[in-house]
Amino acid sequence: MISEWSAAAGRTFRALRGASMTYGLIALCCLIFALGPASGIVPGYGTGYVLQDAQRVYFRTWGVVPAELFAGPLTHALTPVTALFVHGNWVHLLGNMLFLLVFGVLTEERMGRVEFTLFYVGCGYLALLGYAVANDTSEQSLVGASGAISAVLGAFLFLFPRARVTSLLPFLFFLPLRFPAWVVLPFWVTLQWLAAGRSVQGPGVAYLAHLVGFGAGFVYAWVRFGRGDRVKCAPEPAPEGENQP
Repeated sequence: MISEWSAAAGRTFRALRGASMTYGLIALCCLIFALGPASGIVPGYGTGYVLQDAQRVYFRTWGVVPAELFAGPLTHALTPVTALFVHGNWVHLLGNMLFLLVFGVLTEERMGRVEFTLFYVGCGYLALLGYAVANDTSEQSLVGASGAISAVLGAFLFLFPRARVTSLLPFLFFLPLRFPAWVVLPFWVTLQWLAAGRSVQGPGVAYLAHLVGFGAGFVYAWVRFGRGDRVKCAPEPAPEGENQP
């Protein structure tokens, strides 16, 4: 029994050490959210309309406002980076962090800490930038790590196509079923594509940012690693939640 506990502790320590940036990004996003007005934890932001005004100012300051990104000062060019660490509510945060945890650990172990971090921020920037270009007259702020996490999903699909993940399908009464990544992730991309096509009234859920991020992540992994470096065997299975980044 003791030997089994020791082996389990060793595996956990190696996973934490090998994917330190994934856990670091999750911790940073959670900390920023907890200290911001959207969490409702800090009493200094007030309540009611005062809190709502504080949230609007907060999102507009640190989020991407497409109309201001190209017409405002150069400092606005940094907002696609700051927006990656800001989330609108608890569901938004927890859904994104769950996907990052599930798919980020193995992707980071494959890329390495530094490369994974640059990949995450760079692809996230491109995803939000692509959305802003397509909605360049929008005054609504865009926040969240969805574009960067979508890039992680794209890279994961290329690097670990046979990895089996557990998905909850609503049309099957949310029964947990396990499918390989090459089935789950293209299905997810198809849903994003269909949703983006129906999103004709401008910003809401940034489905286009999801698509841009996913495509950027997949292409990066394809160019960087090539077919010879793909992982043929399935890694350890990991649970996947129903929330979409």
